Amino acid sequence: MATAHFKLRPVAVDFVLKDKVYQALKAAISAMDIYGENEPPRLDERQIGEELGVSRTPVREALSRLEQEGLIQTIPRRGAFVVRKTKREIIEMIHVWAALESMAARLATQQASDEALLKVRVQMASFEDPQLADGHLDEYSDANIRFHQAIIALGGSGLIADIADGLFINMRAVRARTIGERDRMSRSVIDHSHIIRAIEGRQTELAERLVREHTLNLARHVEEYVDYLK
Repeated sequence: MATAHFKLRPVAVDFVLKDKVYQALKAAISAMDIYGENEPPRLDERQIGEELGVSRTPVREALSRLEQEGLIQTIPRRGAFVVRKTKREIIEMIHVWAALESMAARLATQQASDEALLKVRVQMASFEDPQLADGHLDEYSDANIRFHQAIIALGGSGLIADIADGLFINMRAVRARTIGERDRMSRSVIDHSHIIRAIEGRQTELAERLVREHTLNLARHVEEYVDYLK
């Protein structure tokens, strides 16, 4: 079984080493295509330690912490693997995300600053034309993830942000994998434009509804067309 390839950089050795290793490893897992292969990605302690420039002890501690969070699973005599969710679990997670992000959008219309909203619009400005976005799938996929993170942040609720963070790794993986399927990117560009306009216009009910419907459309897509999830 192939070992997962990480994008890691050496971390500085100091009294917060184990936290830095944990954060680096979690960030690397967050950026992985969890559902890109038939088997869950395998994590190699030795490889991770070498790439981070640390011993295997803090790596084991980080892996243990990630296992407690339900992000990885250690299988005796086989190693550690990134946990992949079932199709039903993914759909349930999307439903929860829809509730969280739509409430964040509602709060954003009431308290987000004009400067913060302008920043989100500027970030998405390069992809306002669906035809132009279509030629830059990878770039749009990353921008799409940042957009949904931005909506959560604009809501200004630490609790919503914390709960969403627990869903983020799998949500990111599913969004990235499905954005190029069945013209979802073009519809995403249009939806984002309407959502930004509603929040900028302080249209609370509309913004909440648009965000909720946008995310629930992802759930419907997964239900109907995603056959690579069991």
